[in-house]
Amino acid sequence: MRAAEICTRHVVYIDRKASIREAAQSMRTHHVGALVITDRPNGECVPSGIITDRDIAIGVVAAGIHPDHLTVEDVMSRNVASCTESEDLFDIIATMLSRSVRRLPVVNDKGGLVGMVSADDLYGALSTHLRMLSQALSREQVHEMELRA
Repeated sequence: MRAAEICTRHVVYIDRKASIREAAQSMRTHHVGALVITDRPNGECVPSGIITDRDIAIGVVAAGIHPDHLTVEDVMSRNVASCTESEDLFDIIATMLSRSVRRLPVVNDKGGLVGMVSADDLYGALSTHLRMLSQALSREQVHEMELRA
């Protein structure tokens, strides 16, 4: 399976100048755990940062900083790990593992944001394949019993 087949196409993004409170409200409204920050260097919405609910909880709230006193740009991760639409499931897992992240923006061949893939998306895709493999094994056993009866 490729990233294009398993990613979520509706990606929520936010302006880098938005407050942390606005980011948290957007996450709540859209039921997401991460927001992508984009730039438009070539007309495409290119991911330039990402902010997660964990960044806000650990980096702002637990540190005792008022969420209106910081912007998304102050807290966002800048060196964004991403994957292309054509990358397969195992390459995506390898990137998540090497970059210690559980979400990756998915980009097209021009670097433009087209989706988001999460560890949950990968679990779903893998479980589908494992279920199909299990069915194949069961059918093989039934087929063998029918042939040998």
